Amino acid sequence: MDRSSLADSPLGHSTHGSDHYDPTLLFPIERALTRASLGPLQATHGADIWNAYELSWLDKNGKPVVAMGRFTVPMDTPRLIESKSLKLYLNSFNEERFEYADIVRQRLYTDLSRACGKPVHIEILSVRPAFELSCAPLQGTCIDDQDVACEPATAPHPEFLKQTQPAPFMRETLVSELLKSNCPVTGQPDWASLQIRYAGPRIDRAGLLQYIVSLRRHQEFHELCVEKIYGEILQRCAPEQLMVYARYTRRGGLDINPWRANFDPGDVGQTRTLRQ
Repeated sequence: MDRSSLADSPLGHSTHGSDHYDPTLLFPIERALTRASLGPLQATHGADIWNAYELSWLDKNGKPVVAMGRFTVPMDTPRLIESKSLKLYLNSFNEERFEYADIVRQRLYTDLSRACGKPVHIEILSVRPAFELSCAPLQGTCIDDQDVACEPATAPHPEFLKQTQPAPFMRETLVSELLKSNCPVTGQPDWASLQIRYAGPRIDRAGLLQYIVSLRRHQEFHELCVEKIYGEILQRCAPEQLMVYARYTRRGGLDINPWRANFDPGDVGQTRTLRQ
């Protein structure tokens, strides 16, 4: 089977998982194929942060263990993993016995790193402390209250992106809750909070908001949508430093949170938004 063909992926098809641990359920997709329409990726730093809220297995006595998983996939891995296949793979742990949580972590590390083509950072978080983490909006100035005209768009409009005139040098972080794109296979909506951190000529906020809204019917995977936004802001607004970070709404017990930057931003933050 050509494991890079979306037609062969479980997404959009009726599928059955496994009652026992099965790493063959993972469906990798070549990043080069999905990036072909975007041109060279100009980001130097970035990752796709997956949060898995439905991670479970059995302890040595057969008693269920529940946990939250966090998988950080570097942006330069040769492959990404199709989300439904990851859910099916995680479900295959449900009836399997493991004596220690670290054995589960090592299985996840081995399987996800092999599927992606490079090491993936794995965290298993205890449910009790994880649930004590409160939700909060992304930090930054929200641009959504601007009075702008937004016409229905069938395709993104990067021409909305521009510098202000005059364009003084700025360091600021802008946030929007209005990002929506659609799955390229199922057509289902993907909702996200978007954070843009930059240093450079001041970006016109009205145009930025109109551009974000113009993505409303765009069909693309989460990771590629963020790379598209990043590349078009970089090209049109010419910031010296740029980071684009999207926190996507949870679906099927998983949320995907890609970020891309041309500088090292340090800790990008793991705060869950209200919609996650």
